[in-house]
Amino acid sequence: MFLSLRPLLEGAPLYVLSVLFGLIVGSFANVCIHRLPKNESVVSPASHCPSCGRPIRFWDNIPLISYLVLRGRCRACGVPISPRYPAVEALNGFLYLLAALRFGGTPATFFYFIFITAMVVITFIDYDFQIIPDEITLPGIPIGLLAGWLILPDPFYRLAGLGLTGSLIGAATGFLLYYSIAFLSRGGMGGGDIKMMAMVGAVLGWKGVLLTTFLASLTGSAAGLYLVVFKGKGRKSRVPFGPFLAAGAVVSLLTGQDVIFWYIRHGLH
Repeated sequence: MFLSLRPLLEGAPLYVLSVLFGLIVGSFANVCIHRLPKNESVVSPASHCPSCGRPIRFWDNIPLISYLVLRGRCRACGVPISPRYPAVEALNGFLYLLAALRFGGTPATFFYFIFITAMVVITFIDYDFQIIPDEITLPGIPIGLLAGWLILPDPFYRLAGLGLTGSLIGAATGFLLYYSIAFLSRGGMGGGDIKMMAMVGAVLGWKGVLLTTFLASLTGSAAGLYLVVFKGKGRKSRVPFGPFLAAGAVVSLLTGQDVIFWYIRHGLH
């Protein structure tokens, strides 16, 4: 038992720093979620209360802690602040911890932090507004290709690097697959999903695109069935697919290797 705990104890500083960094970046993710759909700058003005517009002091902007101290209210006007803000911070910190546990203290891990936060921001924006911002996906494609060329491992092989070729093939797979779906469904798939999956492919490779698609289709179908049966939604009700793709991409990143090996061992018998 003590031997199994030793790697965790030795890596504790990395994991603690990863969580703290994730909480801080999660606070910035909230800014992106709130401002990008409105075409507002994510840099200025400084964080302010969405109700009264008063600037938020830095001691009132400490992730999670300030929300608890202020009991979820603005110090200036007393209006309740949505619990989504600390939820996004906590989610981002938790996912950073999982990435650190999975990949250790490598340059690739830091890039995966950025990728994870991009998926978190996409999830909440698409859920609220049914859009996936080009400000994330269009820069994300070349950045993903560059990272795939220089630092990223292949998430589905222990010793192989993704490389520029693997990254290019992944991006092309994501783009062509979802462009084909959009064409055949006559608008059932949006352009944002196409660009998003090109970015996902650049980071995870073509296997990541396929696994992400499978996971998103599975969870999206389950969610759609739930809405029809329990919420009275029509079969043609629009459900944003971006959150399911984002969740599938993060799961593929963190567990893709294990899923593939499990399938090879059990699914082919």
